Amino acid sequence: MTALTYIRTLPRPGLRGVRAIATAIGAVAMHARRLAEAVKHRREAAMLAGFNDRMLSDIGLTRGDVADAYSEPLWRDPTALLARRAGERQTARRRPGGRLRRLLSAPSLVPTDDGDGTGVKDHARRAARSA
Repeated sequence: MTALTYIRTLPRPGLRGVRAIATAIGAVAMHARRLAEAVKHRREAAMLAGFNDRMLSDIGLTRGDVADAYSEPLWRDPTALLARRAGERQTARRRPGGRLRRLLSAPSLVPTDDGDGTGVKDHARRAARSA
């Protein structure tokens, strides 16, 4: 073994410190980027506070949703909460037995067949006979 081979195989203690510093800088940069993104989204979502209730309902939100989004800590993205709430309402409306559909449902104006002989077919027969 020559002296040159021996030097190449020695551990480099300074390299571990450089990696730790680079990892720390990377973590700080990642958190700073996330914070800047959250502030940007918060600014974009601030426009929603100026919308009237009709405009908010068109996109599936309420004033309470906007208020809840701004009550989140600064480092959290308020648009994530708003998107989740709008998505929940959208799926509730699409589902046949959804909670929102039950709340908004009204009684039918068309008679239904209850099994007592006063169903839709019976009404149609009576109307045809009287005509």
